[in-house]
Amino acid sequence: MTRQGIIDAALGILAEEGLAKVTMRRIAGVLDTGHASLYVYVRDTEDLHAQILDAMLAAVELTGGGTWRDRVKALLAGYGEVLRRHPELARMALSTRPNGPHFTAIVEQVLALLSEGGADDRSAAWGVDLLLLVPTALAVEHSAEVTPKREEMRISDVEARIKAADPQKYPNITRLGAELVSGDGLVRGLWALDVVLDGILARTATNRAP
Repeated sequence: MTRQGIIDAALGILAEEGLAKVTMRRIAGVLDTGHASLYVYVRDTEDLHAQILDAMLAAVELTGGGTWRDRVKALLAGYGEVLRRHPELARMALSTRPNGPHFTAIVEQVLALLSEGGADDRSAAWGVDLLLLVPTALAVEHSAEVTPKREEMRISDVEARIKAADPQKYPNITRLGAELVSGDGLVRGLWALDVVLDGILARTATNRAP
């Protein structure tokens, strides 16, 4: 009975049955022990889920080529890919951040890259939360539960609503209708990261202005 053994058992249940089945009692059954004994190693179910996500983040590549901005975007894209494969964990990550070594390494690397890019300490420290929120929110919105066909239907419905909108009442929506539905999830996600990165650098410039 170890913390890692509990996490490994939880990962096995997740792969076969989904996150809803990852309970203390279910894990205890796999490990042939009483569920109360698990609380010596895991604080509660929320802590367990956070540790599961952290274990999965071991697959995220921390280093790569290109500019500091390219590396930030690639790192966060990898983080988002893990979440997209496990939408239940993505929804959990909106309110509960993983706190294990793999997530910590991702945060450390993003902070290092922001510093390399010229961000001041406060802008980097506050900006990392916004940067992590982008792939997390996108993973929830474009989860694995949304099939390509359902996504196409959703976009078609949005397009129909835009076309039906009264241009007198909603002039900007009708004018920008094509742009509102343009770009796929990946393109828009990378654009969002660029916007946040630009904002971090702009705030740094403001902070340093005499």
